[in-house]
Amino acid sequence: MDIILLERVAKLGQMGEVVSVKEGYARNFLLPQGKALRANEANIKRFESEKAQLEARNLEGKAEAEKLAGKLDGETFVVIRSASDGGSLYGSVSTRDAADAATEAGFSLDRKQVALTAPIKELGIHEVHVNLHPEVDAVIKLNVARSQEEAELQAQGKSIQELAAEEEAAAEFEIEQLFDDIGAAQLDEFETEDEQRTGEPAVQEKAELDEKLGDDD
Repeated sequence: MDIILLERVAKLGQMGEVVSVKEGYARNFLLPQGKALRANEANIKRFESEKAQLEARNLEGKAEAEKLAGKLDGETFVVIRSASDGGSLYGSVSTRDAADAATEAGFSLDRKQVALTAPIKELGIHEVHVNLHPEVDAVIKLNVARSQEEAELQAQGKSIQELAAEEEAAAEFEIEQLFDDIGAAQLDEFETEDEQRTGEPAVQEKAELDEKLGDDD
């Protein structure tokens, strides 16, 4: 199907260009979204008469998008999700989740503006592209973690594997300390029982006393 673009569309062309696209793409996306018109004589005349207005609207929208991009680009948003010890999510993070996280942080973002090639299914920090305008993009980061504390550690550059290794090392250290404490307590108990049984402290004290008396003589 031949269409006239009413705005720049990535990989298709600029405003005013007549291009050929698949009919489904035109009917399901370009035409209902107001991004294009069917390329016929009536619509070509319509475009020419509205061209100045469309260009002005495009410039206004671009300026607003650039202003938002200046604030949004590089921002990181935390998304809390349940996941396995290996970092695989029980579910996924979608374009709606990304838009909701940004909106909760004070940015007005629609899920249709978020570009994900595939849903996010792993813990970690993921870069996500946001299409604010046909000519303006921004890049945000989604810090996907199981808790706010874990998100803060990931923000410091620690991976889920490093966090898991640290937790394992801490658990092993606690177990070692527990066994050391138990061993020390048992040793003290054995020494006390041995002293009570042999009377070694009394014998030692007597020997020290005899030695002192001998020195006095």
